Amino acid sequence: MSAPAPSPLAIVDAEPLPRQDEVLTDAALAFVAELHRQFTPRRDELLVRRGERRAEIARTSSLDFLPETARIRADDSWKVAPAPAALNDRRVEITGPTDRKMTINALNSGARVWLADFEDASAPTWENVVTGQLNLTDAYERRIDFKDGKSGKSYALKPADELATVVMRPRGWHLDERHLQLDGRAVPGALVDFGLYFFHNAERLIELGKGPYIYLPKTESHLEARLWNEIFVFAQDYVGIPQGTVRATVLIETITAAYEMEEILYELRDHASGLNAGRWDYLFSIVKNFRDGGSKFVLPDRNLVTMTAPFMRAYTELLVRTCHKRGAHAIGGMAAFIPSRRDAEVNKVAFEKVKADKDREAGDGFDGSWVAHPDLVPIAMASFDAVLGEKPNQKERLREDVSVAPGDLIAIDSLDAKPTYSGLVNAVQVGIRYIEAWLRGMGAVAIFNLMEDAATAEISRSQIWQWINADVVFENGERATADLARKIAADELSAIRDEIGAEAFSAGRWQQAHDLLLTVSLDQDYADFLTLPAYEQLRG
Repeated sequence: MSAPAPSPLAIVDAEPLPRQDEVLTDAALAFVAELHRQFTPRRDELLVRRGERRAEIARTSSLDFLPETARIRADDSWKVAPAPAALNDRRVEITGPTDRKMTINALNSGARVWLADFEDASAPTWENVVTGQLNLTDAYERRIDFKDGKSGKSYALKPADELATVVMRPRGWHLDERHLQLDGRAVPGALVDFGLYFFHNAERLIELGKGPYIYLPKTESHLEARLWNEIFVFAQDYVGIPQGTVRATVLIETITAAYEMEEILYELRDHASGLNAGRWDYLFSIVKNFRDGGSKFVLPDRNLVTMTAPFMRAYTELLVRTCHKRGAHAIGGMAAFIPSRRDAEVNKVAFEKVKADKDREAGDGFDGSWVAHPDLVPIAMASFDAVLGEKPNQKERLREDVSVAPGDLIAIDSLDAKPTYSGLVNAVQVGIRYIEAWLRGMGAVAIFNLMEDAATAEISRSQIWQWINADVVFENGERATADLARKIAADELSAIRDEIGAEAFSAGRWQQAHDLLLTVSLDQDYADFLTLPAYEQLRG
């Protein structure tokens, strides 16, 4: 008697979408199901390991480079695979969600790379998950256009040689996709996003002279990088393309990963193309891991933690040295400013700050950097052009002058800044406004002239939690308490109602966002990720 056929993936509680059958083909779902069978058990083990490591950090209030992998760090002979031509020059990268308008604008932006984001810049509604995949495939086949219903403006792709190279970012390991299940178990969102994208586009991208390039978010250890490498090997064999066709750039946006940069590159060495310095999630990770470490781990206002802070500089300089030692690209952090169409003076001041930040990164040896808006592409491009000239990168700058001790990466108290009352107000404002938009399906939101995503919401709610639990006293004499946070949140809700009007307020998700922010900011049990309870409330 033959064995029963494997259980197919079930699409659960999802309204049918136009053209979804082009994405959710039987063959594509069979591939995702196989990824789930093969790799979700190991994913589950690694999530448990995260909790165990967090408990150890709580006990010791310290981190160190791993003694068990010292031989990998000491071995100067290994390098990552050479960069493919399409990823050799990455001097400016633009980030954003995969809605239709953004897809066209990002590809046309003049940036060398577009981070097509299914993660922090995308609220994972079923529509966003499926149509995002459609938009990318349509772009590769040059059958994408868009007409803005409000302005009447039409958007279309530029010639192929002027388009950015796509690097797709799937969801982090902690998030599941509730609408795709196997035997009643939700499939990890990371496997859904990667699986659908890879299955439909890997061979198509090879024909275009590129490949399936991936950004890996929220990695916490080299063991998680090893799992991704095993997935890449399996996937390439499954569809019959050469090993090494996939290239992954890993965001070093957790404090634990900062101690394992070389090991992460080593695990992915046949598929690695670089590391990226992700600022907001990195700060969020510091708070999350050292939240009970006492006053020396209390961060000031997020906008006071610049990349020149000693512990941030240690992190970025170690990243450049590590990447170039191993032949990988070092990609700098985000310029999140959103230009104002009404205030030229605001733009002038912000553009000068962006230029100074990108000049610093190019001068430090980074091979490229991120921006959130097309208007910032020329500014960042000029900074890197001034250093690189005609060279595609500066990986020859080995930065052997850099020496970072374990304690340097967590020397939070080396920063001469303190939490402020206005910082608490800003954290509440950004948290409520971002969560409300996320609950309506928007993952990238302009708030106070900055492009905010889930990472900035995470640092906002984490700082509220940390300041209250650390009994911080602000410069005005007020103490950070739950009651103070509730008062500020109530005032903000009232201000928003006055700002947008009662009708728009009622049509939004404002009270729900207010309540969720206070829940994750004030509960004694700190939620590992804001998006976990938020996903339970996300419609669609």
